[in-house]
Amino acid sequence: MRLALAQINAVVGDLDGNRERILSAIEDAWAASADVVVLPELAVTGYPPEDLLLRPAFVRAAEESTRSIAAATQGMIALVGTPWSFDDGLANACAVCGGGELMAIYRKRLLPNYGVFDEKRYFEPGLEPLVLDYPTFKFGPTVCEDVWEPEPAAALAAAGAELLINLSASPFHIGKAESREAMLAERARTNGFPVAFCNLVGGQDELVFDGHSVVLAADGEVLARAPGFEEHLLVVDVGDRGEVVPFEPELEQMRKALVLALRDYVGKNGFGDVVLGLSGGIDSALVATLAVDALGPERVHCISMPSRYSSEGTKGDAQRLAEGLGCDFRELPIEAMVTSFHDAGVGTSGLAAENLQARVRGMTLMSLSNEHGWLVLATGNKSELSVGYSTLYGDLAGGFALIKDVYKTDVFRLARYLNERAGRELIPSSIIERAPSAELRADQRDEDSLPPYDVLDRVLEAYVELDRSREELLAEGHEPATVDRALALIDRAEYKRRQAPPGVKLRPKAFGRDRRTPITNRWRG
Repeated sequence: MRLALAQINAVVGDLDGNRERILSAIEDAWAASADVVVLPELAVTGYPPEDLLLRPAFVRAAEESTRSIAAATQGMIALVGTPWSFDDGLANACAVCGGGELMAIYRKRLLPNYGVFDEKRYFEPGLEPLVLDYPTFKFGPTVCEDVWEPEPAAALAAAGAELLINLSASPFHIGKAESREAMLAERARTNGFPVAFCNLVGGQDELVFDGHSVVLAADGEVLARAPGFEEHLLVVDVGDRGEVVPFEPELEQMRKALVLALRDYVGKNGFGDVVLGLSGGIDSALVATLAVDALGPERVHCISMPSRYSSEGTKGDAQRLAEGLGCDFRELPIEAMVTSFHDAGVGTSGLAAENLQARVRGMTLMSLSNEHGWLVLATGNKSELSVGYSTLYGDLAGGFALIKDVYKTDVFRLARYLNERAGRELIPSSIIERAPSAELRADQRDEDSLPPYDVLDRVLEAYVELDRSREELLAEGHEPATVDRALALIDRAEYKRRQAPPGVKLRPKAFGRDRRTPITNRWRG
C-alpha cells in the first residue's frame, strides 16, 4: 500500500479554501500513485473551530463540503477529518471517501478535555473501532487522542487491523514532536503493526501545529518523516523506507514555531504590516528580528520612543538593529508628551511616573496602528508576564504578543542563536550583553525589582508549568525569599495576564487556554 500523508495548513472557518487545499492534496497524491491519502483532524473546518461547532449552519456547511470532497475521489481512498452529525450528537470524525462517494464515517473515541482541549463541550465520542479492507491491507483510522491511549489501538489489533492510521491536530510545544513520536513507536511495537500519523501544520491564534507527520514500522522504526512547520505531502510504501527528515534542534524548532505562528496570525487575519516599539533592549530586538524573518523587512516598522532615561547606548542600538534588518525605523521622542501629562498633574512621581512613560509609548503605537492599519506586536516575555513586570495599557498594549511564552533566559538563547544562524550580528552584541532594564527611571535594572532571571525562571517554570507547591520548591533547593517573592507576584498578576494580547504557545503550559487561574483567589498554598 502506498500512503500519502498530506500535512496541510488549514484555516479555521475557511470551508471553501480548506476544500481546495484538500482537493489539491488529493490530486498530488493521485499523481504520486498513492492508494490512500490522509488529511489531518478536522481538515475540513480547521482546528480548533471552537464554538463555530455550536452553529448548526456551520456544521451543515462542513458536511456538505465533505460530500463534495468525497465526490472528487476516484481510484483511491481519502481519509478526511471533519465534524459529522449523528442522532446522538456531533462527532469529531474521519470521513472515508472513495470511488466518488462517502464510504464510511469513523467517530473519534477519546475526547481530550485538558490543557488547550475542550472537545467534550462539542462532541460525543464513538464507541467502536473501524477496520477497512483494502486489497493488500486491513487498516483502521483513528483521530488524534485515540492513539495517545493504548485501548483504541489494541481494539484495532484485536479486530484484525494490519495498519493504524491517525488523523491529528497535535499542537506544538518544546519537546512535543520527539515525545509524540516515541509514543507512536510504542503503539506500533505493542500491537505489532505499522503506524501512520498525519498532523496539521500552521498557526491558529495561540496554537501552532508543527506537522512532523510520520510512518513507523511494526518494530517502531521510523520509515518516513515529513519536515516540521511547513506543508508537505509525505509519500511512502508501507514497509519500505522513504524520506526521513531529521528533527531540528530545540532552538531552531522554537524559531520556526514563532515565525510560522506570526506569519499565519498576520496573514489569516488580513493584516499587512506590523509595528513594534524598539527600545534597544533584548526583547524588542528579538521580536523585530523574528518579525523580519516571518514577514520580510518591508512589512516591519520599528519605532524608537526615547525618554529622558533612555541611554545613548540603547538609542543607538535600536537604530543599528533596524538598519541591519533593513526595516523601517522612526524615532519619536516621548518627553514632550510625558511633560504634558505632568503639567496636568498626572503621573508626576514614583511608579505612576514610570508607568506613564510606558503608557505614552503604548498609545503612540496604537495610534500608528489606527493610522496605517499596522498590527502592534507586544514585546513582553513570559518571565515578565508571570510576575506582572509590565504596564497595563503600556508595554502590554498590542494585537499579538509573539514571545509571550518565552522565558527571559530563552530570549537570550534565541538571540544568540539567531546571530549564529545568520553568521552575523543581526542583534548587536551590545544588546545581548547589556543588563536588562526598562529605563523608566535613572540607573534602573530589572534585578532591582526581580531576582536574577536565571534563578527566577527556574522557579517560574516549576510553579507555573509543573504546579509545584512552595514546600516542594523549597525542598528542591530554591531560596525561600526568592520563592515567596515570585509566588506572590505570580498570583497577584493574574488580572494583568487576562488583559494581555494573545501569543504563541511554546511550553507545555502557557498562560491563557492552558492555565486558567481565578483572578479573585485567596488560595496561597
